[in-house]
Amino acid sequence: MRIRLTVLASAVMALLCAVAVLLVLGVLHGTAERYKIDEISANAVRLAYQAKRDRLPPVLLDPGVAGVQVIDNSGKIVSVSDTLVGRPRMAAFRPELTTPETSKVMCDSPAFPDRCMIIVAFRFHNDGGLWTIYAADDTVPWYVNGPLLAALLGGSLLLIMLTALGTYQTVRKALMPVEAITSKLARITATDLSQRVPVPKYHDEIRRLAETANQTLDRAEAAVERQRRFASDASHDLRSPLTAMRTEIEEALLHSEEADWPATGHALLASCDRLQALVTDLLQLAQLDSAAPPPCEPVDLGTLVARELDRRSRKVEVVRHLEPRVVVVGDRLALARLLNNLLDNAERHAVSRITVTVRREDGKGVLEALDDGAGIPPDQRELVFQRFTRLDAARTKDAGGTGLGLSIARQIAQAHKGTLTIEDSDQGARFVARIPLAPGH
Repeated sequence: MRIRLTVLASAVMALLCAVAVLLVLGVLHGTAERYKIDEISANAVRLAYQAKRDRLPPVLLDPGVAGVQVIDNSGKIVSVSDTLVGRPRMAAFRPELTTPETSKVMCDSPAFPDRCMIIVAFRFHNDGGLWTIYAADDTVPWYVNGPLLAALLGGSLLLIMLTALGTYQTVRKALMPVEAITSKLARITATDLSQRVPVPKYHDEIRRLAETANQTLDRAEAAVERQRRFASDASHDLRSPLTAMRTEIEEALLHSEEADWPATGHALLASCDRLQALVTDLLQLAQLDSAAPPPCEPVDLGTLVARELDRRSRKVEVVRHLEPRVVVVGDRLALARLLNNLLDNAERHAVSRITVTVRREDGKGVLEALDDGAGIPPDQRELVFQRFTRLDAARTKDAGGTGLGLSIARQIAQAHKGTLTIEDSDQGARFVARIPLAPGH
């Protein structure tokens, strides 16, 4: 980037210098050309005064210009500079009647072949007629003169070099914090996310970049730590049913003749069910962690809850309070999974009754599951939403759950831009999900 910006700045400065040099040369060229025309005209006037006083020799040795021809009223050359002796008339144009003088730049003059000349024609009265003096000199070159061109090019080159040096140093200093950030990021690995990039002292874009990088590293470290804990807990919970299955099989094989194979099969099936439930929940969490937006369709919460309750086998009494036309936007299957996870949790810890409520409140659809069990202490209400969380024996996941249901339920609610919390109740645990209502409802 330093080299690219330096080259770009140098190219821009070179272009500006070129334009400036051309403008300066254009202005000076015009000035020098006017000055030369005035100089040639002054020589022509001087010769006209000499002709009027009959002091003009046939051959002018030092006319002060490249060439002079004096033409009388009959068109005869009566005096000529020594450089044009024997040459034809240099021009045929004459001044207008309203002015005694005119000038032209001619590159095809018979007197000056292969040369471009400034020719001034000066008309004056002499011996009863109109005489004309033609005075010529070389044109001004486009560069005016060599030393001027050399000075302009040298100054431009110096300015370009200073611009390149200044740009390179400025960009180098500006990118030093970026190099420090890059070096630090290169040393950070997946096994050590505790390091942070240095934050520059100036409040600019690079400081915001460093702060954003550190925030990203904070999130990455937290995510990696969660994944480590999750992998550790998942491996432990997956080993439990596998260990139980292995124990059952080894014990049956050890006493194969006395083993109760139907009982062993039932025990293995129970462990398989536990293992299948764990795998299903882990797959569900993986889908939720991918942050894919849920399908959007209008869902009537009351109708959804009624259908799910009708198809479930009841272990305890379920009391319904379902308000009609509570319509939200979301994934019908995901919302049904949220409800069933709450119901599974409530059934495991209810004594005799579960109360399910659907209502409309403050622009949101509210789904509530209340059991009449032991409840959850306020200081542990957030812990139950963590994956594989273990509380006291009254609400442990070993009572039939995988320890992932409530975490999945909360993530489903959050995926629908809602919330899932535990709120106060007179008895038992009261889980409340709030999801924004569909527009128009």
